[in-house]
Amino acid sequence: MNIVERHTILRSESVREALIKLDLIAPSSILFIVGEDNVLLGSLTDGDLRRGFIKGLDFDNDLLDFTQTNPVFITENKYDLDQLDQFRKNLIKIVPIVDAEHRIIDILDFKFKTTLIPADAVLMAGGEGKRLRPLTETTPKPLLKVGGKPIIEYNMDRLQQVGVKNVNLSINYLGEQLVDYFGDGQSRNLNIQYVRESKPLGTIGSILLVENFEHDDIIVMNSDLLTNIDFADFYRTFKETNADMAVAATSYHVDVPYAVLEINEQNTVKSLKEKPRYTYYSNAGIYFIKKDLLKMIPEDQFFDITDLMDRILEMNLKLITYPINGYWLDIGKHEDFKKAQEDIKHIKL
Repeated sequence: MNIVERHTILRSESVREALIKLDLIAPSSILFIVGEDNVLLGSLTDGDLRRGFIKGLDFDNDLLDFTQTNPVFITENKYDLDQLDQFRKNLIKIVPIVDAEHRIIDILDFKFKTTLIPADAVLMAGGEGKRLRPLTETTPKPLLKVGGKPIIEYNMDRLQQVGVKNVNLSINYLGEQLVDYFGDGQSRNLNIQYVRESKPLGTIGSILLVENFEHDDIIVMNSDLLTNIDFADFYRTFKETNADMAVAATSYHVDVPYAVLEINEQNTVKSLKEKPRYTYYSNAGIYFIKKDLLKMIPEDQFFDITDLMDRILEMNLKLITYPINGYWLDIGKHEDFKKAQEDIKHIKL
């Protein structure tokens, strides 16, 4: 039984059947009354039934006599993250998602999802992981386990938690193992599709192999990262700045052990800094891009994500960075893999 079936009941069913179903789904005791074609008619809780009985209603009454006829709901692709945050602040735990015809198509349960980011995802999972051999001789790097769980699965779970449903995996080396492991994603309430390169297409070129994107915004990320990046805040920053592309960045500090002289073109000293620290920002391999940018990527050619950034800058489009304030680790070498095994004991992903 999926989440929609668990939280819906036909208006033709009895009050007794509603009580039984509410008991089965406790403590998330709310049902949504639906008519034909799953059209939302109202909501029903234990409290609604109790208040109805106090008013003199009984088990022979129509279910709609007990129903709240103006339930909270959101319409597919017509909501914003602030609205969902307000639901959480108001302690609303479960919200139906309806389509344009007011039919329930999904249920948002804040116990399992923190928000709903209206974006599709592409995870790059086709690399050979040569620097991690012999670990990757028979296992693709994304499926190497950290803390008993494949690296890529942490990323899939975090995307699912923020409401991303459509996930595309770009696979190549030992790719069938990824297909076997994740399947179509239905058991995870995801829609997983796979694209496979027939030749190397760089770090973004294979995105054109995806047949369809449902949303106007796309998350692109490397699958071999361990991170607790706040996807919701990242997305909100991307939208609020009206950027065409946002690049997650990690800080990298360089401490100079000597006093540094700053001079002008005439070699005249302008200032002196004692053992300064310089901070640089490095590409973290996680991006938000507008779907319109895909037309800038050449078909069937090797094309890196940095090439796309260069084109964006050349066309005076808006490219922003988003600093990762939490945990981030690119597992590229054996030292990184060993570090990940220790770090996972102390961080929450």
